[in-house]
This record gives sequence, C-alpha cells and structure tokens, in this order.
Amino acid sequence: MDLRNAPAHTIRDAIRDGSIEARAVVESVLDAIARDESDLHCYLHLAGRDRLLEEADRVDEARRRGDPLPLLAGIPCALKDNIVVKGMPATCGSKMLERFHPPYTATAARRLLDAGALITGKTNMDEFAMGSSTENSAFGATRNPWGRDRVPGGSSGGSAAAVAAGEALFALGSDTGGSIRQPAAFCGVAGLKPTYGAVSRRGLVAFASSFDQIGPIGRSVRDVAMVFDAIAGVDPRDSTSATREGGGTEETLDAGVAGLRVGVAEEFFREGLDAEVARAVRRGIEALRVAGAAVVDISLSSSRFAIPAYYIAADAEASANLARFDGVRYGLRRGASGSLGGMYRATRNDGFGAEVKRRILIGTFALSSGYREAWYERAMKVRSLVAADYAAAFEICDIIAGPATPTTAFRLGEKQNDPLAMYLSDVYTISANLAGLPALVVPCGSDRSGLPVAIQLTGRAFDEATLLGAGAAVERAGLFSGGPRADGGEHHG
Repeated sequence: MDLRNAPAHTIRDAIRDGSIEARAVVESVLDAIARDESDLHCYLHLAGRDRLLEEADRVDEARRRGDPLPLLAGIPCALKDNIVVKGMPATCGSKMLERFHPPYTATAARRLLDAGALITGKTNMDEFAMGSSTENSAFGATRNPWGRDRVPGGSSGGSAAAVAAGEALFALGSDTGGSIRQPAAFCGVAGLKPTYGAVSRRGLVAFASSFDQIGPIGRSVRDVAMVFDAIAGVDPRDSTSATREGGGTEETLDAGVAGLRVGVAEEFFREGLDAEVARAVRRGIEALRVAGAAVVDISLSSSRFAIPAYYIAADAEASANLARFDGVRYGLRRGASGSLGGMYRATRNDGFGAEVKRRILIGTFALSSGYREAWYERAMKVRSLVAADYAAAFEICDIIAGPATPTTAFRLGEKQNDPLAMYLSDVYTISANLAGLPALVVPCGSDRSGLPVAIQLTGRAFDEATLLGAGAAVERAGLFSGGPRADGGEHHG
C-alpha cells in the first residue's frame, strides 16, 4: 500500500484487519514530515516522535489481543493551531500567544483522541484565522505542495498542505468565511464546513463567534465523512452547539445521486471567474447529471453583497473577541512598567500583525457610535437576505453547486499588498457562513499548469449526509487524479 497517497479510511481498514501496522503508518507520516517540512512549513508545533510511536504500538498490541478498535485508531492527524490541546502550544499563528499553553482540550480534539486518532502536531495558519493565504502567520508562510512558489490558501493552509503532502492523513481546520474550503481547493483535497452548531466550538479560539466552525480536511470525501462522524454532535459545554446527535454520514456515501436536484446559480459564473476553473466546475456538475441528478437553474442575487456584509459583520465580532488580548491575563505583555493604557498599546502593537490590526480597526469603526446602524446593522440585514435567498433556492433544489475559488492557487506574495484582491479569494465561500449552511469542496480537475480546481457543494442545514453523498459521486467520476510532485516543481499538463 502506498501510505503517502492512500486515503485515511483505507488505512484505517488495513490497521483494523491487520494487513498493516499502525507503527508503519506513523513512520510514513513522520518520514514525510522529515522530508518536506523544512520546505513546506505546514506545522508550528510537532508532537514527539517517540510518543507517537508508543501510541501506535499500543494500537497494534490491542489489535493483536483482539480488542475492539475505535473508529480512528492509529490514524495520524493534525490540528489547526487555534484548536486547543492540553500539553501543546496554541499560538493562533500570532506573537500574542507565542508562549501560551492551554489548560484544557477542545471538544473536537477530545473526540478525535477518544476515537483513537494520533495528533502529530499543530498546523500553521493566518494569524487568528484572518487571511486567505497563510502568509499572515507571525511564524512564516506555508507553501503549497503542488507548487512551492504558490500559497496553500488560508487561513487553514497548514492543515490543507499537510494532508496534501502526506504529513497527516487528515486534519482539522476552522472556517469563518471559507478557511477550510479555499485551502482545500488550492491543495487538491476535500474539505467540509459543517452546519453552524453541528460541531462544538468549545476550545476554538474565536475570530467571529457567529461564523466560526471546526471541520475536517481529508484526502477523500469518505475521509471527511469519517472524521465528521467522529467530531459532530451536541456538546453541553458549548451554548452554540445544536441539540442533535451527529454521525452516520459515512454509511450513506454509496447511495448515489439519482433524483437529486442540483441547483446552479449563473451569478457564480460571471466576471471574475477564471475560464479554466469554470470549465472544470462545469464538468463536475455534468458528472452529477450523468450519475442521475437533475440540474436546475436557481438565482442567488444577494450573493453580490456577501463580501462587504461579511467583512463588516465578522470584523465587528473580531474587534470584540480580540479585546481580551491586552497583556493582563495571558499571552504577550509589553510596557508593564508604564501606565495601564501604555501597556495595552504596547502589547497590542507588538503582538498583532498588520492584517489583524486592520480588521480590528474596521470592526471597531463599524460598531462605533453614529456608524453602527449605517454599517453593522445593515450588514446583518444583508446576512438575513443571503439566508433567505438560500432558503428559497432549496425549495427547488437539494444542493447547490458552483466554484470554490475564482482562480487556482496564486503565487506567494502576489496579493499580499492588495487586501481587497485577497478578500475576493473568498467570494464563493462566504455566503455559506453568512447563512450558517454546510458546504463541501471536492477536487474536480486541474488548470493548464496542473494546479487543482475544486467544485463547491452547499446543502441544507444539518444535511451533511446528502452533501457528502454528492461529493462522493463527483469523486467517483475520476475528474481529478494524482498528487503533488515530490520535487515541488510547477505542474504542466
């Protein structure tokens, strides 16, 4: 078995039936990290090699004894560094939390550990999840395994790149406006933003609390379903957790899409979408039709307002959430010998990067006296319009298909000095966050340079099963194959 490219669910089954040992799986991932990590920079913190191998040995010993193995026993995975784990740092890609060690473990991470997964480390990210390229990390950029001169997307770029490069078999990211889906699309892997509330947010460091959602990134749709089943479900310690149990999606992946109604909004195929991306996404939609789905036209006219509404509403929440980082309770402290106000200013000036400061300023302005009604409250009205548009569309379709990103992965530094161009990288993903809906990206082709293209599928709230089933149908069509070149060079073909 080619461990570097095999999907996690295949390796899981092989560990269970004894055809491969968990130690060999862990060694394969550690070898990939040793080989590529110095170039790719997927991780900010790595777990100890000896500890991981000891945990793998315990899985192998349990199997030899005939003990029942949990769902993810022996599978190495990575977590975005804004998901806390006791005993590991949680920097959020920021100098503000460079030395922070959380006193507890996030619910989603605890559920992975309970399912037998082995956490290899914490992955690089845009600072406090604010960015679309993982270039805003205070600890250096991550590179895309498909082209080392390309960004992996963001803010979960480290997680997506680690999965694509074989440095983890799956990973968790967080998605506030597309931060799981956009990097998954750029790195040629599958990524799911679950319905808001389907996965506990306890232990996720907040960017924008009414948008943030933890979700899985995997080598296949089945991997994503497997991990979603492990982490989903009600959490009594999270007031935003939905009062319903999760799980069961992996069991339904082979049901097919006969009779499924796939909505396509022409608004998604207008100016700004790269022609090669559009062709690949159209082929993905056609694959669903060939598999038995019906394709219907829909309209999502409010989508053109999604970007400004999101960046006002999310930044307003960010300005409130990040006020806690003041040098008093935890994290960085500067200027402690001066006045209290001077300590606040020095700490936040040195601790936050340029993009975080920009968003705090935007959010604070939008909430300030005399401007709240004109900006924040208007953005919230647009958010309601976006949700209403989706509700109307789902009266005539079961899922919505369209592009995940307007282009394939762009070059490092290409948009770093143009925030508006960077924000437009999320133009197709933001609406699902505004409406609180689940959305999945699945690779569906490549551009002429061989860089991955992905289709995005959006579903009804808490209907991840239908969404993942449709994604599996796209995957079975075989529109995308292969993996990143070992030498990291540019692809052609």
